[in-house]
Amino acid sequence: MKQSTRYIVLGAAVTVACASSYGVGLIAQQSLEGGVFESRPGGTQVEVLFDGGSRGVGVDVGVITFPAGNNSGNHEHPQTEIFYMLDGELEHVVNGESEILEPGMLGHVKPPDLVNHITAPNGSSTRAVVIWAPSGGVARIASRWNRLR
Repeated sequence: MKQSTRYIVLGAAVTVACASSYGVGLIAQQSLEGGVFESRPGGTQVEVLFDGGSRGVGVDVGVITFPAGNNSGNHEHPQTEIFYMLDGELEHVVNGESEILEPGMLGHVKPPDLVNHITAPNGSSTRAVVIWAPSGGVARIASRWNRLR
């Protein structure tokens, strides 16, 4: 095989490999939207409505469902998190300050706040629209939680 033909074949192979990996990357980025993730069996779930990171937009949006008897434990978020309550009641503890969130109410956390989400043990599950800004909350959850669909 001539040297020039080798370069053409090699160039074509590299182009196909790059295009394939780019396509796989796009599929992986887009695959979070519509996904449902669970922290543990029977635990908190997040349905991804908008994966801003894969769209070049600075926010992620999901619907989070806390089961009855949930206690997330104190934890920090690397970005702002805003809740808009849809159903149920959530004790939203931020830096030791407790507030009960009910449908129609907003709650938020900003870095480096310490947050804990608690639901009544005998109540029903609690649902809220959650917005993370900047984006990255959805990818963080997807990397640590179990994907249900």
